[in-house]
Amino acid sequence: MAQWITAKVDENYAWHSGLCSLRLALPGFDFVAGQFVRLGLETSEGRVQRAYSLVNAPGAERLDFLLTPVADGKVSPRLHALKPGDEVQLTQPATGFFTLQEVPAGKTLWLMATGTGIGPYLSMLATAEPWQRFERIVLVHGVRQLQDLVYREQIQSWQQRYPSQFHYQPVVTRESHPDALQARLPGLIRTGRLQQAASANFDLSTQVMLCGNPAMIKEVSAELESLGLRKNLRRTPGHITVEQYWN
Repeated sequence: MAQWITAKVDENYAWHSGLCSLRLALPGFDFVAGQFVRLGLETSEGRVQRAYSLVNAPGAERLDFLLTPVADGKVSPRLHALKPGDEVQLTQPATGFFTLQEVPAGKTLWLMATGTGIGPYLSMLATAEPWQRFERIVLVHGVRQLQDLVYREQIQSWQQRYPSQFHYQPVVTRESHPDALQARLPGLIRTGRLQQAASANFDLSTQVMLCGNPAMIKEVSAELESLGLRKNLRRTPGHITVEQYWN
């Protein structure tokens, strides 16, 4: 059974006014990369809570959460306003099955996200498992604006360390940039532009993880299924593993 524990804010890093990384000082917190916890705050109406994926690597000194404040939300605006030294409650242990342990073997691993859905992938890539299991890894991050492309330094370090194994593909729908594709993910797959940019295909040796907006997941899953890939379920292993949440 999950228990509530208390941690203090170590840093609230603003990528911009609508996106931040909330970092809690809590060394020794055990979890599997890709899992999530619930963050809670005490209010006059009682505890309010919301699930957030861990961005940091297991064993890190700080817990890292990427969040966007929702205007009418009960939790995210309050979390966005926290300062170093403030207290936050979180559930222990972490939970969730959006982990590499649930992904079958394959040659190429596609990690596709929109918005804050990139968070669990950053945690996974900070471990040894994906680099040992897959010949190619493609990280696709779909956002609306260039300022939403976060953790670039960390991603660049993987590009430098694994130049032939790792490809990072930003996708920005509302701005143009020479390194980014500018279209919705389903269309990029349908036309083959995403595969061409990454020099990788979607075939039966492929494993795809999808995390982010449910509409994106539904449409991208349909495109992948049209190419012969199947949803990955415990009782029937396949190629498409999903985690749905609003971001």
